[in-house]
Amino acid sequence: MTHHSPDRTPLSLLGLGVMGTALARAWLAAGHPVTVWNRTPARAEALAAEGATVADTAAGAVAANTLVVVCLLDDSSVGEVLAGTDLTGRDLVNLTTGTPAEARDRAAWAARRGARYLDGGIMAVPPMIGVPDSGAHVLYSGSRELLDRHGPTLAVAAGPTYVGEDPGFAALHDVALLSAMYGMFAGITHAFALVRHEDVDPVAFAPLLADWLVAMTPSVHDTAERLRSGDHTQDVVSTLAMQVAGTPTFLRTAEQQGVGTELLRPFFELMRRRLDGGGGAEGLTGLVDLLAR
Repeated sequence: MTHHSPDRTPLSLLGLGVMGTALARAWLAAGHPVTVWNRTPARAEALAAEGATVADTAAGAVAANTLVVVCLLDDSSVGEVLAGTDLTGRDLVNLTTGTPAEARDRAAWAARRGARYLDGGIMAVPPMIGVPDSGAHVLYSGSRELLDRHGPTLAVAAGPTYVGEDPGFAALHDVALLSAMYGMFAGITHAFALVRHEDVDPVAFAPLLADWLVAMTPSVHDTAERLRSGDHTQDVVSTLAMQVAGTPTFLRTAEQQGVGTELLRPFFELMRRRLDGGGGAEGLTGLVDLLAR
C-alpha cells in the first residue's frame, strides 16, 4: 500500500480507463492522497489496494478535494458525470480528449458553476505516465494561475507545457501535433509498402527511412519562418513547380509496385491546385494557406 505524504496535495480523479489508472498510480506512488471514482466500480479495486480512497459517487469524489482531475471518454461524458456535482471553489483540470470548441465551452460551463478551469492534452501513452525522462508531457491551456498552483502535482504524472490562456489551445495543439504524426505515419506506411514485395529487408531499410525523416525535420522551422513572414518564396530551393513536375514518377512507381496511391494523391492534388493558382515559385508552405481557407 502507498503511504501518503503530508506535504503532498490531495486530489480527486474521475475516470479510471487505462490512462486514468496510470495517472492515479503515478500520484499514489508519489505520496499524494488520491480519491478516485469510475462508472464501473470494479476498476477502482486495484487502486484501493494501492492506497486510493474510492468514492461511491462522482459528487462524492468532487466534494473530497479542491483539485479535481477528470480523464473520461469524451466531452459529453464530462458533462454527464459532473452534472450533479457541486463545483463551487473547485480547481477543475480536464484531461479528456476533445476539440478546441468543446474546451472553450467547457471552460465557460465550469466558470458558471463556480470552478476554475484548466484544459489539458496528454502527449503520452499510459506506460510513459509517471516515468522520469520518458518524454511524457501534457499541454495545458486556460488559467495560468491554476497551473502555477498545481504545477508540481501535475508534473508528477507528466511534464506540463503551457500553451496559452485560451482554454481551447491545449486541444488545438494536441490535434495539430497528432495530425502531423499521422501524416508521418502515412508516409512511413507508403514507403514500406513500396519495398514490401521486393528483396528488401524491412529491418535494414528502417534506419535509412528513419534517418531521412530526421533530416527532413528542419523543414518545420523553415515553414514557420515563411508563414510568419508571409513570403512563401523565401530561401526556396525546390520550387513547387519543380516538385509537381516530379510527382508522376511517384505515382508510376507506386502503380508498378502494385501499391495504392491513396496516401499520396490528395497531397499531390493540393500541390497541383496551388501551382495552378500561381504558386510555382513557392515551396510547400503555400499549401497551408490553401488548406486554411
